[in-house]
Amino acid sequence: MPYHEFECSTCIPERKKHAVTKVEGEDLTSCLPLGYLNTIPGSISERGCAYCGAKHVIGTPMKDVIHISHGPIGCTYDTWQTKRYISDNGNFQLKYTFATDVREKHIVFGAEKLLKQNIIEAFKACPDIKRMTIYQTCATALIGDDINAIAEEVMEELPDVDIFVCNSPGFAGPSQSGGHHKINIAWINQKVGTVEPEITSDYVINYVGEYNIQGDQEVMQDFFKRMGIQVLSTFTGNGSYDDLRSMHRAHLNVLECARSAEYICNELRVRYGIPRLDIDGFGFEPLSASLRKVGLFFGIEDRAQAIIEEETKKWKPHLDWYKERLQGKKVCLWPGGSKLWHWANVIEEEMGLKVVSVYTKFGHQGDMEKGIARCSEGALAIDDPNELEGLEALEKLKPDIIFTGKRPGEVAKKVGVPYLNAHAYHNGPWKGYEGWVRFARDIYNAIYSPIHQLSKIDISKDPIATDRGFLTPTLISDASLDDAVRGRTDLQPYTGKYDIVPDLRARIHPEFPRRQSAAQ
Repeated sequence: MPYHEFECSTCIPERKKHAVTKVEGEDLTSCLPLGYLNTIPGSISERGCAYCGAKHVIGTPMKDVIHISHGPIGCTYDTWQTKRYISDNGNFQLKYTFATDVREKHIVFGAEKLLKQNIIEAFKACPDIKRMTIYQTCATALIGDDINAIAEEVMEELPDVDIFVCNSPGFAGPSQSGGHHKINIAWINQKVGTVEPEITSDYVINYVGEYNIQGDQEVMQDFFKRMGIQVLSTFTGNGSYDDLRSMHRAHLNVLECARSAEYICNELRVRYGIPRLDIDGFGFEPLSASLRKVGLFFGIEDRAQAIIEEETKKWKPHLDWYKERLQGKKVCLWPGGSKLWHWANVIEEEMGLKVVSVYTKFGHQGDMEKGIARCSEGALAIDDPNELEGLEALEKLKPDIIFTGKRPGEVAKKVGVPYLNAHAYHNGPWKGYEGWVRFARDIYNAIYSPIHQLSKIDISKDPIATDRGFLTPTLISDASLDDAVRGRTDLQPYTGKYDIVPDLRARIHPEFPRRQSAAQ
């Protein structure tokens, strides 16, 4: 077993089994790190909790819902406006979130009255919104508040409202993935089958595990519409509460993120006989194969093929341009969940990048299996790394860029490694053919950014950064300044006051246009 032991974690020997290096001849049984286990005490994990997985990932993208957390204010603050789940109703769910603000006295005497008061106040504050989701937190779970009973009371008093209760306190699972499961099962138990939809097509799907990050869902919905398919509901990006109550009438569940939403698909198959079809919206070939599969299910392959040919002809030349310039650049693929395997091979094949590491914070071993299988030999696979392990991996692997979340991404920037936000994107959407080109553009811009290149210079000890792709700075005196700013680079270096680095942009990458000095 090619375990990788981090120097910073030698005092936690259990961590050794959570990281492996994929070497020649290894199969999945001998190079799979331990995963989806309780965090080892002392390792200072960067994971989220089960409450976060339920509210932040699954629930909050529903657009026409008052999202209220029954617990301390910090829980709500931590899950508010941290992803770009846009919607077509003015982004109500991003602008507003509610908390009961449970404090010490409520822990002692109970907080059920406080919850009921907050529910009624929230509906009065937002009279156009008649739907609500209540999320339980650790504090109110421990004191035993009966949230379901309070919700029933309010619905009796206010007949035009409907309330969904998600009992997913932070301790309900090893990571946020436990919360994914909780809210999936709660939704089908409480709400699916309570609304009958209008069917307008012979081909009807639920689009599941899609969260409309910067418009991803709109891109995919456009493809389905061009194929003549009715999207009955989207679980849950830009999703409507009542549409999601009618999921039982779809002909097919099309599943994108298997890590967060396969549970509801499996239950819909068991309870209503709706088949499940896994797809992938990232990359030209995976997306094309997915559209063909959906078309094959309904017998409309020709419609799918027409879209594939049109989009590929339009966008493939642009992707090839970026692939030529990204060839061989090293990337750490540290996204957290299903993107681990959605992206692992396609960014190598279609963008020319080389994946040197994969990791997951909340993924299961099945996610790691697929990710390791799809990346190259030599890749370092890590389960639930902490900040110090991440920094050590960056020092060892020296990647050109990482794809990860905001917290580890900001740490990477401090050590000179650019990052793209794998969870909320930089300039999305990244799904679809145009979106995949947009992703490649963001990678190119991050790696070749002039500001990023400048950030690599340590002016305290490395004033002449000849190994960073710049012209050697010419040290000059005040008397020679006029000559220097006119573009002269042939001056003899000697100690002086000014430090001039002309034509930085042109030296960073040849694609940047060479600019003349204003003095010339």
